[in-house]
Amino acid sequence: MPRTGVQLFRFVVLTIGSLIFMVPLLWMISTALKPIDQTMSMPPKWTPKQWTATVDGETLEIGLGKVPEDATDQTPVPVTAAFQWGVEREGQRIPVRMRRDDAEADTVTVEMSHHWEWTREGKTNPVRRLDHDSENAASAEGQVLVAVIDEDGGLRRQTVPEAELVKIYGTTHDAVNRSYSDSVTLTLPREQVTRAYVRWNQRQEHAYVKTQTLELPYGDIHESVVPQWGNFAGSIKEMGQFGRYLRNTLVLCFLTVLGTVCSCSVVAYGFSRIEWPGRDKIFYVVLGTMMIPFPVIMVPLYGVFRDLGWIGTLKPLWVPTFFAGAFNVFLLRQFFRTIPKELSEAARIDGCSEFRIFLQVILPLCKPAITVVALFQFLGTWNDFLGPLIYLTDQKDYTLALGLQFFQSQQGGTQWHYLMAASTLVVAPIIILFFMAQRMFIEGISMSGLKG
Repeated sequence: MPRTGVQLFRFVVLTIGSLIFMVPLLWMISTALKPIDQTMSMPPKWTPKQWTATVDGETLEIGLGKVPEDATDQTPVPVTAAFQWGVEREGQRIPVRMRRDDAEADTVTVEMSHHWEWTREGKTNPVRRLDHDSENAASAEGQVLVAVIDEDGGLRRQTVPEAELVKIYGTTHDAVNRSYSDSVTLTLPREQVTRAYVRWNQRQEHAYVKTQTLELPYGDIHESVVPQWGNFAGSIKEMGQFGRYLRNTLVLCFLTVLGTVCSCSVVAYGFSRIEWPGRDKIFYVVLGTMMIPFPVIMVPLYGVFRDLGWIGTLKPLWVPTFFAGAFNVFLLRQFFRTIPKELSEAARIDGCSEFRIFLQVILPLCKPAITVVALFQFLGTWNDFLGPLIYLTDQKDYTLALGLQFFQSQQGGTQWHYLMAASTLVVAPIIILFFMAQRMFIEGISMSGLKG
């Protein structure tokens, strides 16, 4: 085969292989941008869709039912529109739940949700009024008894001036379902309760949303691709402690990278640049530890850390990195061996100590190899799931990888769009870091003797 033909064949094989390996990543990103009802739709679709149609003279975002394969523009197809009932209060439209609607009556019975907030010294806390009759239970001094919800979720009873309480109406699904939310049942004139449509892909965010099934000509339905960028903010909100998970992960990455670089470079220097009896034999023993899988030593290590009282802390995840890992020692040793010994001998003649030679002569020449070691350790710590799962017991210490698993397990039904959005946020820094350090990463790999 001509050389150009070989190169073309190699290019095609590598391109196809790259695309195959990218499919899971692309599917994760695609799912992160879909509304929830399209994440598990059959047949699967790559792009997030949005359908709109004109109903009652108003252009609505709707849900599309099953469309026959031979449907024409005149074929009626089922669609679903989302709407909510509401009333006007203080210039604001408040959604309500319709409790009783007698078509012949002049009044309707509705349920309205609200909660109270109390502001003191610039700090606002949600409160729950403990007086059963909120209209008349205030004392003569205008004081009412409330349960104040602190930032950490704790409760405390307190008497506060009624004038400092502010009534907040529940307009979203989360606001209505909060533990401190309350509701009242009202009988109102029919003309005060009006109906309004809401966007189909945002129907789960609004309170008291109902659906209505219609049939519309297929030609009157317009399809467009609309990514749901709000899924990323929604996933952070649903995870609750995303910021804490991120902080724990970054702290671990910093400590493990620091420990690995410091310890492995010193040990590798000793195995490559200093002559001492039995050096190579001990190096082979160190290499042999790479053959021991982690599950074999998992239980003994757990026992050691338990005796030290480290279970439930981050220490088991970063302290061992200050004792040099075999793989990184091997990688740095191979790189150190490529540096001419004449440099060290010249430094010794000038009066440099061994530590000064290591620090001021050898290390500055090893930036590519040290960068590779740091990147390997950063990636390993960022993606580590088994270690945090074994040693961490408190949710406040969780890392991002463990937080994702906790987020999935705490949901009754997995919200795939939020889970994929959170996964994308976790993976994105790794991809960005790789492309930023790609040149130095490849240079370090090729110069340390690990290339194929």
